[in-house]
Amino acid sequence: MKWLIASDLHGSAYYCRQLLAAFDREAADRMLLLGDLLYHGPRNDLPRDYDPKAVTALLNERQRDILAVRGNCDADIDQVVLQFPILADYALFSEAGKLIFVTHGHLFNLEHLPPLHEGDILLHGHTHVPACQEQGGVIYLNPGSLSMPKEDSPHSYMTLEDGLFLWKTLETGEIFRTYRL
Repeated sequence: MKWLIASDLHGSAYYCRQLLAAFDREAADRMLLLGDLLYHGPRNDLPRDYDPKAVTALLNERQRDILAVRGNCDADIDQVVLQFPILADYALFSEAGKLIFVTHGHLFNLEHLPPLHEGDILLHGHTHVPACQEQGGVIYLNPGSLSMPKEDSPHSYMTLEDGLFLWKTLETGEIFRTYRL
């Protein structure tokens, strides 16, 4: 199965359309969204083409393809308009014999680890910076941000297929980092 993994859309209709185009271009089976889907939050400027209603409609068209976790800018009311579950603080799945703990990053992160074993994967967004690092035996991965990347990183997403994570630029799909389980 091929996953497209993305985070921090923050209500940008422009980047949501690019996300869906990337999903089609990648011929991914499912989309894993790591939170902060509709709103920008009080610390962020408005992203390009900020339009949570349009983002809602675009994502709802793909509801059967989406698995999502809750971000710090996501609220209970968002579940009223989104037709797929978004309120889980985390999700778990395995790939290539490794446990992958999926979350947004505001509750569980490298400073506040969930109960993981050595070699497990912590996958989260929230920082808006792509990452691939090992710390204390845990592998931390972050796809970066779709709409508001930080630290001069590109608008980006990841794919996961057959134990291979690829970080890609949103507009072109150009690979800029890889990690194999």
